[in-house]
Amino acid sequence: MPPPQLADGKQISMAASAIALRGVRIFLTAGRHGAERQQAQGAAPAPRPKPKAKKPVVGGKPPQKVFDLLFKSTRFSKAEIEALYNMYRRLVISAQAAAPATAIGHSPKIDGIDQSTFRDVMHNTFDLVTEEAILERMWMTWERGAAGGEGSLRFESWVKGLSVLLRGNTEERIGYCFKVYDLNNDGFITREEMFLLLRNSLLKQPGDEDPDEGVRELVELVLKKLDVDKDGTVSLDDYRQAVEQEPLLLEAFGQCLPTKRHTTTFLKTLTNKT
Repeated sequence: MPPPQLADGKQISMAASAIALRGVRIFLTAGRHGAERQQAQGAAPAPRPKPKAKKPVVGGKPPQKVFDLLFKSTRFSKAEIEALYNMYRRLVISAQAAAPATAIGHSPKIDGIDQSTFRDVMHNTFDLVTEEAILERMWMTWERGAAGGEGSLRFESWVKGLSVLLRGNTEERIGYCFKVYDLNNDGFITREEMFLLLRNSLLKQPGDEDPDEGVRELVELVLKKLDVDKDGTVSLDDYRQAVEQEPLLLEAFGQCLPTKRHTTTFLKTLTNKT
């Protein structure tokens, strides 16, 4: 006959297991009932942490070959190009932050310097307090389109444009200003275009019955200076020859280049930031 302790041991072990299982069931049941009572009493569920707002971002930094190409094709040093990239990045991020959010609450996608930012830079950084028509034409002449940003200035176009604006040689500056003044991009500056460009620059004097007449007289005077071949319009060749003889005629129809003082100040600031 087997010892009774073994049988008793088995019975004790089974009884202990049954008690433990019962305790687990009571614990789970109590927890479920407590949750149901909380919901019945209108207790709010634990708040979920709010997702952090995403900061506006700019596309990744251009590859090194872009910087090398700009170093070869512009009049900026490598350090200045790096500084211009940092400036470009800040301007784009600022434009993203200032733009109204989309319908689904996302920041708008801005792939470059938009026209509003461009205008602010020309005004505030280079002190180009010029006619709105001139600013519009300046914006239109900077390289954009499929390779330049579809309506915005990408980094490469930004640096190339600033190179002409700040350190362009005589030929580059002549070509740039001519494009600004050639309102319909047909390769000629006509009397009508001169009139439109000069009209807002003349203040109406008290008692003037026909202020436009003074503008027309000024147009004829300027045309005599610029129309070298005397065909009634100003071509790029006419404009070049006239400016070479009289440099002050470069901005005859409105300021579209920063002064030497503002250019020097900007370049020094740029260097100090590198």
